[in-house]
Amino acid sequence: MKIALLGYGRMGKAIENIALDRGHEVVLKIDKNIESYSLEELEIDAAIDFSIPDAAFKNITTCFKAGIPVISGTTGWLDQYEEAVKICDEHKAAFIYASNFSLGVNIFFELNKKLAGMMKNLEEYGVEIEEIHHTKKLDAPSGTAISLAEQIIEVNERKKGWHLEKANDNEIPVFAKRIEDVPGTHTVSYTSRIDDIEIMHTAHSREGFAKGAVVAAEWIKGKTGVYTMKDVLSSLLE
Repeated sequence: MKIALLGYGRMGKAIENIALDRGHEVVLKIDKNIESYSLEELEIDAAIDFSIPDAAFKNITTCFKAGIPVISGTTGWLDQYEEAVKICDEHKAAFIYASNFSLGVNIFFELNKKLAGMMKNLEEYGVEIEEIHHTKKLDAPSGTAISLAEQIIEVNERKKGWHLEKANDNEIPVFAKRIEDVPGTHTVSYTSRIDDIEIMHTAHSREGFAKGAVVAAEWIKGKTGVYTMKDVLSSLLE
């Protein structure tokens, strides 16, 4: 496959290493203005976007207009997500956005949904989410933590939203910690007077995220439409 990297920071470099190891070719690395490149001439099979919030929408939709499938893990731009999906459909492109491309995290998402369904009627248990990341992660809470909260809200009628740290009774508190040189960790905790129940995912390196993004790019090649990592995961676990 010919892959374009939209954003060439630490995650972009990790994705490049995984892509090359899996026999792919990185034909474009963009760290600035995507509109200065002739994308059609490069015969790109898929673009992987790990840029910055201010650049993500332009990066993604420029690829759509060139008919290039996009895998995006950039957070902080989702107020424009629906508009991006519309442009994707108009140009018959393909798109996967995920707050986290790690295959392990996406299994964790499925566990979270299953546990939330089991706990939804047990009013004696309170629920909260904690995420820990390195100090260079600017957004808080993480996109992964937000996804976990939204999954719980979807099945638990007593929870109407989430809030950073201080939350009302009908909200899920989400705690975000930034600590130097720590692995990314997400914990969902259910607590009662009698006992606690926790599920946790800890990422030991960026390799899991990078591999998941490349696997998603391999999966989406030749497709049109909007998909999720659940679609990718389902095909892997069949």
